Amino acid sequence: MTTETITATVAGTWQLGDLTVNRMGFGAMRLPTTDRDSAIAVLRRAVELGVNHIDTAAFYFTPLLSSNELINTALRPYSDDLVITTKVGPGRDPSGEWVRARPDQLRGQVEENLRQLGREHLDVVNLRIGEGLDRGSGSLAEDFGALADLREKGLIRHLGISNVSPEHLDEAQAIAPVVCVQNQYGLGARREDDELLRLCGERGVAFVPFFAVAHGHESDAVQAVADAHGVTAAQIRLVWTLHQGKHVLAIPGTGNPAHLEENIAVSGLRLSEEELGQLDPIR
Repeated sequence: MTTETITATVAGTWQLGDLTVNRMGFGAMRLPTTDRDSAIAVLRRAVELGVNHIDTAAFYFTPLLSSNELINTALRPYSDDLVITTKVGPGRDPSGEWVRARPDQLRGQVEENLRQLGREHLDVVNLRIGEGLDRGSGSLAEDFGALADLREKGLIRHLGISNVSPEHLDEAQAIAPVVCVQNQYGLGARREDDELLRLCGERGVAFVPFFAVAHGHESDAVQAVADAHGVTAAQIRLVWTLHQGKHVLAIPGTGNPAHLEENIAVSGLRLSEEELGQLDPIR
């Protein structure tokens, strides 16, 4: 499958508030696990291929590299259409140990992202709740209210939430506008969020799955559809994600230039209703 003329623009666009992004984006979590030169090259190539939505966080770092600082080095000065989304709530101290910010500490996390990225404001900040992939069951009102205050002060342009339930979305929207929900979701992963995905579409909120192509043993159905199109199973999982709604944004991450090209290459791949029917039962 050729990648010569295919760019992220082929996947279509969505609005994050007043910001227009291509639905095929890029996740920066894996960048610090590769070497510096490759990470910078991947970021620059992603933008060349039409990616204008990059997801990151200050806590994406290894002892040697930081996603935010790699983005800063590779892409600053930033183009006017580039949207950088980050997240706060969890954090890591200088030794790498995980900590959870109190509401009064969220400003410090926002300022850390501003400093690392070299920006005067953040385009989108997601409040991530819960621990790991376990979603918190309590209220997010105090934390989200603190971010809403920072939005009013001009440090943040738009707000989102991550690792959440439909009840959390209701609670957040009662406080301030929510432009995106970022949860683990994919073909065979967290399909209990099918209803939340639908709810986001009804409300004009972007649904942004992470780990969308992660899987264990590959399904025969996925492999069969992949073989029919001459692509990999991971590419089909990515395409299936984009087929779940015009409000669904993909943020596949990689530090490998070849994998980046493969991800972008399927931006315009369309699956038939029959193929979608074959894949949908995978839960």
